[in-house]
Amino acid sequence: MIPRWGLADRVEPPPAVAAASAHPGPPAQLVRSTSFVGVLVLGIAALVYVVRYLLLVINRDTLLYSWVAIGADWLGVLASVGAVGAVIASGVALIRWMIARRAAVFAHHGLPDPRSARALWAGCVVPLANLLWAPVFVIELALLDEHYHRLKGPILQWWITWVCSYAVSVSAIATSFVTDAQGIANNTILMVFGYLFAAATLAAATRIFEGFQRKPVARPAHRWVMVPDDGPPPPAPGAPVEFKGQEPAA
Repeated sequence: MIPRWGLADRVEPPPAVAAASAHPGPPAQLVRSTSFVGVLVLGIAALVYVVRYLLLVINRDTLLYSWVAIGADWLGVLASVGAVGAVIASGVALIRWMIARRAAVFAHHGLPDPRSARALWAGCVVPLANLLWAPVFVIELALLDEHYHRLKGPILQWWITWVCSYAVSVSAIATSFVTDAQGIANNTILMVFGYLFAAATLAAATRIFEGFQRKPVARPAHRWVMVPDDGPPPPAPGAPVEFKGQEPAA
Protein backbone atom coordinates (compact mmCIF):
# COMPACT_ATOMS: atom_id res chain seq x y z
CA MET A 1 0.00 0.00 0.00
CA ILE A 2 1.52 3.35 -1.11
CA PRO A 3 1.15 6.22 1.37
CA ARG A 4 -0.56 9.36 0.09
CA TRP A 5 1.71 11.80 1.88
CA GLY A 6 5.21 12.95 1.15
CA LEU A 7 7.77 15.67 1.78
CA ALA A 8 6.33 17.81 -1.00
CA ASP A 9 2.82 17.88 0.44
CA ARG A 10 1.31 21.33 0.77
CA VAL A 11 -0.04 22.21 4.19
CA GLU A 12 -3.26 24.18 3.93
CA PRO A 13 -3.39 27.20 6.26
CA PRO A 14 -6.19 27.46 8.80
CA PRO A 15 -9.35 29.24 7.60
CA ALA A 16 -8.64 32.30 9.76
CA VAL A 17 -5.12 32.68 8.36
CA ALA A 18 -6.38 32.22 4.81
CA ALA A 19 -9.00 34.90 5.39
CA ALA A 20 -6.34 37.28 6.71
CA SER A 21 -4.10 36.78 3.67
CA ALA A 22 -7.07 37.39 1.36
CA HIS A 23 -7.20 41.06 2.43
CA PRO A 24 -3.69 42.48 2.04
CA GLY A 25 -3.54 46.01 3.31
CA PRO A 26 -1.58 48.95 1.95
CA PRO A 27 1.86 49.70 3.39
CA ALA A 28 1.84 51.93 6.43
CA GLN A 29 4.02 54.50 4.67
CA LEU A 30 1.48 54.74 1.84
CA VAL A 31 -1.32 55.43 4.31
CA ARG A 32 0.77 58.10 6.02
CA SER A 33 1.71 59.73 2.71
CA THR A 34 -1.84 59.84 1.34
CA SER A 35 -3.18 61.19 4.63
CA PHE A 36 -0.49 63.87 4.79
CA VAL A 37 -1.13 64.91 1.19
CA GLY A 38 -4.87 64.90 1.85
CA VAL A 39 -4.58 67.20 4.87
CA LEU A 40 -2.21 69.46 2.92
CA VAL A 41 -4.51 69.70 -0.11
CA LEU A 42 -7.54 70.40 2.08
CA GLY A 43 -5.63 73.16 3.85
CA ILE A 44 -4.61 74.67 0.50
CA ALA A 45 -8.24 74.53 -0.67
CA ALA A 46 -9.35 76.39 2.46
CA LEU A 47 -6.66 79.01 1.82
CA VAL A 48 -7.82 79.43 -1.79
CA TYR A 49 -11.36 80.17 -0.62
CA VAL A 50 -10.02 82.64 1.94
CA VAL A 51 -8.38 84.48 -0.97
CA ARG A 52 -11.66 84.32 -2.90
CA TYR A 53 -13.49 85.85 0.05
CA LEU A 54 -10.95 88.68 0.26
CA LEU A 55 -11.43 89.34 -3.45
CA LEU A 56 -15.19 89.49 -2.90
CA VAL A 57 -14.68 92.07 -0.16
CA ILE A 58 -12.37 94.12 -2.39
CA ASN A 59 -14.83 93.85 -5.28
CA ARG A 60 -17.49 95.63 -3.22
CA ASP A 61 -15.62 98.94 -3.58
CA THR A 62 -13.20 98.32 -6.45
CA LEU A 63 -13.95 96.63 -9.74
CA LEU A 64 -11.61 93.71 -10.30
CA TYR A 65 -9.97 92.89 -13.60
CA SER A 66 -11.80 90.22 -15.53
CA TRP A 67 -8.77 87.93 -15.61
CA VAL A 68 -8.48 88.16 -11.82
CA ALA A 69 -12.12 87.16 -11.35
CA ILE A 70 -11.86 84.31 -13.88
CA GLY A 71 -8.59 83.11 -12.35
CA ALA A 72 -10.09 83.12 -8.85
CA ASP A 73 -13.08 81.11 -10.04
CA TRP A 74 -10.95 78.50 -11.81
CA LEU A 75 -8.54 78.33 -8.90
CA GLY A 76 -11.45 77.51 -6.63
CA VAL A 77 -12.63 74.80 -9.02
CA LEU A 78 -9.16 73.24 -9.21
CA ALA A 79 -8.80 73.37 -5.43
CA SER A 80 -12.16 71.64 -4.98
CA VAL A 81 -11.30 68.91 -7.50
CA GLY A 82 -7.92 68.35 -5.86
CA ALA A 83 -9.51 68.19 -2.41
CA VAL A 84 -12.08 65.61 -3.54
CA GLY A 85 -9.35 63.48 -5.12
CA ALA A 86 -7.16 63.68 -2.03
CA VAL A 87 -10.04 62.73 0.26
CA ILE A 88 -10.95 59.75 -1.92
CA ALA A 89 -7.33 58.52 -2.09
CA SER A 90 -6.72 58.84 1.64
CA GLY A 91 -10.12 57.37 2.48
CA VAL A 92 -9.52 54.32 0.28
CA ALA A 93 -6.10 53.77 1.86
CA LEU A 94 -7.50 53.99 5.39
CA ILE A 95 -10.43 51.68 4.62
CA ARG A 96 -8.15 49.08 3.03
CA TRP A 97 -5.86 49.26 6.05
CA MET A 98 -8.79 48.83 8.46
CA ILE A 99 -10.12 45.79 6.59
CA ALA A 100 -6.67 44.18 6.54
CA ARG A 101 -6.08 44.99 10.22
CA ARG A 102 -9.43 43.49 11.20
CA ALA A 103 -8.66 40.32 9.22
CA ALA A 104 -5.23 40.02 10.86
CA VAL A 105 -6.55 40.61 14.39
CA PHE A 106 -9.43 38.17 14.03
CA ALA A 107 -7.05 35.59 12.54
CA HIS A 108 -4.62 36.13 15.42
CA HIS A 109 -7.41 35.23 17.84
CA GLY A 110 -8.49 32.29 15.69
CA LEU A 111 -11.83 33.89 14.79
CA PRO A 112 -13.41 34.79 11.45
CA ASP A 113 -14.40 38.41 10.89
CA PRO A 114 -18.21 38.51 11.28
CA ARG A 115 -18.42 41.33 8.72
CA SER A 116 -17.51 40.74 5.09
CA ALA A 117 -15.24 43.06 3.16
CA ARG A 118 -18.22 44.21 1.09
CA ALA A 119 -20.15 45.14 4.23
CA LEU A 120 -17.14 47.03 5.59
CA TRP A 121 -16.75 48.97 2.35
CA ALA A 122 -20.46 49.79 2.25
CA GLY A 123 -20.48 50.92 5.86
CA CYS A 124 -17.54 53.25 5.23
CA VAL A 125 -18.49 54.85 1.89
CA VAL A 126 -22.31 55.16 1.91
CA PRO A 127 -23.13 58.77 2.90
CA LEU A 128 -24.74 59.31 6.30
CA ALA A 129 -24.61 55.57 7.04
CA ASN A 130 -20.84 55.79 7.40
CA LEU A 131 -21.26 58.25 10.27
CA LEU A 132 -22.63 55.34 12.31
CA TRP A 133 -20.96 52.24 10.91
CA ALA A 134 -17.39 53.41 10.37
CA PRO A 135 -16.88 54.24 14.07
CA VAL A 136 -18.54 50.93 14.99
CA PHE A 137 -16.05 49.04 12.82
CA VAL A 138 -13.12 50.87 14.40
CA ILE A 139 -14.43 50.33 17.94
CA GLU A 140 -14.84 46.59 17.26
CA LEU A 141 -11.26 46.47 16.06
CA ALA A 142 -9.98 48.44 19.05
CA LEU A 143 -11.81 46.19 21.53
CA LEU A 144 -10.47 42.96 20.03
CA ASP A 145 -6.98 44.42 19.57
CA GLU A 146 -6.95 45.71 23.18
CA HIS A 147 -6.58 49.34 22.11
CA TYR A 148 -9.96 50.75 23.08
CA HIS A 149 -8.95 52.11 26.48
CA ARG A 150 -6.15 54.14 24.88
CA LEU A 151 -7.99 55.14 21.67
CA LYS A 152 -11.41 55.89 23.15
CA GLY A 153 -10.70 59.63 23.27
CA PRO A 154 -9.25 59.92 19.73
CA ILE A 155 -12.15 57.89 18.29
CA LEU A 156 -14.68 60.20 19.96
CA GLN A 157 -12.83 63.30 18.73
CA TRP A 158 -12.71 61.87 15.21
CA TRP A 159 -16.44 61.15 15.21
CA ILE A 160 -17.43 64.60 16.55
CA THR A 161 -15.18 66.33 14.01
CA TRP A 162 -16.63 64.19 11.24
CA VAL A 163 -20.21 65.11 12.22
CA CYS A 164 -19.30 68.81 12.17
CA SER A 165 -17.62 68.36 8.79
CA TYR A 166 -20.75 66.69 7.45
CA ALA A 167 -23.00 69.51 8.70
CA VAL A 168 -20.83 72.28 7.26
CA SER A 169 -20.35 70.46 3.94
CA VAL A 170 -24.09 69.90 3.49
CA SER A 171 -24.74 73.59 4.23
CA ALA A 172 -22.05 74.64 1.75
CA ILE A 173 -23.49 72.41 -0.99
CA ALA A 174 -27.03 73.63 -0.31
CA THR A 175 -26.00 77.29 -0.63
CA SER A 176 -23.69 76.84 -3.63
CA PHE A 177 -26.41 77.81 -6.12
CA VAL A 178 -27.05 81.32 -4.80
CA THR A 179 -26.43 84.27 -7.15
CA ASP A 180 -26.52 87.37 -4.93
CA ALA A 181 -23.30 88.85 -3.59
CA GLN A 182 -24.05 88.25 0.09
CA GLY A 183 -25.10 84.66 -0.57
CA ILE A 184 -21.88 83.99 -2.51
CA ALA A 185 -19.83 85.46 0.34
CA ASN A 186 -21.65 83.31 2.91
CA ASN A 187 -21.11 80.21 0.78
CA THR A 188 -17.42 81.03 0.49
CA ILE A 189 -17.14 81.19 4.28
CA LEU A 190 -18.88 77.83 4.55
CA MET A 191 -16.45 76.36 2.02
CA VAL A 192 -13.50 77.56 4.09
CA PHE A 193 -14.82 75.93 7.27
CA GLY A 194 -15.89 72.83 5.35
CA TYR A 195 -12.36 72.21 4.11
CA LEU A 196 -10.89 72.96 7.53
CA PHE A 197 -13.22 70.48 9.23
CA ALA A 198 -12.46 67.90 6.54
CA ALA A 199 -8.73 68.34 7.15
CA ALA A 200 -9.26 68.00 10.90
CA THR A 201 -11.33 64.83 10.37
CA LEU A 202 -8.64 63.26 8.21
CA ALA A 203 -5.94 64.21 10.71
CA ALA A 204 -7.97 62.63 13.53
CA ALA A 205 -8.41 59.42 11.52
CA THR A 206 -4.66 59.34 10.88
CA ARG A 207 -4.05 59.70 14.60
CA ILE A 208 -6.17 56.59 15.22
CA PHE A 209 -4.22 54.76 12.53
CA GLU A 210 -0.94 55.66 14.22
CA GLY A 211 -2.34 54.44 17.54
CA PHE A 212 -2.93 51.01 16.05
CA GLN A 213 0.43 50.98 14.28
CA ARG A 214 2.34 51.32 17.55
CA LYS A 215 1.73 47.64 18.27
CA PRO A 216 1.90 44.90 15.65
CA VAL A 217 -0.84 42.32 15.78
CA ALA A 218 1.42 39.47 16.93
CA ARG A 219 3.07 41.47 19.74
CA PRO A 220 1.33 42.13 23.08
CA ALA A 221 0.56 45.70 24.07
CA HIS A 222 2.42 45.36 27.40
CA ARG A 223 5.89 44.05 28.01
CA TRP A 224 6.38 41.93 31.12
CA VAL A 225 9.56 42.35 33.15
CA MET A 226 10.94 40.15 35.91
CA VAL A 227 11.10 41.60 39.42
CA PRO A 228 12.79 40.03 42.44
CA ASP A 229 10.61 38.00 44.74
CA ASP A 230 9.74 39.54 48.10
CA GLY A 231 11.06 36.54 50.03
CA PRO A 232 13.02 36.39 53.28
CA PRO A 233 16.52 37.93 53.18
CA PRO A 234 19.41 35.54 52.64
CA PRO A 235 21.07 34.26 55.83
CA ALA A 236 24.11 36.14 57.09
CA PRO A 237 27.49 34.45 56.57
CA GLY A 238 28.75 32.38 59.46
CA ALA A 239 31.08 33.84 62.04
CA PRO A 240 34.81 33.22 61.51
CA VAL A 241 36.29 30.28 63.36
CA GLU A 242 39.61 32.01 64.16
CA PHE A 243 40.25 33.70 67.49
CA LYS A 244 40.59 37.46 67.76
CA GLY A 245 43.95 38.64 66.47
CA GLN A 246 44.64 35.35 64.63
CA GLU A 247 45.22 35.27 60.90
CA PRO A 248 42.32 33.74 58.93
CA ALA A 249 42.82 30.21 57.74
CA ALA A 250 43.58 29.65 54.09
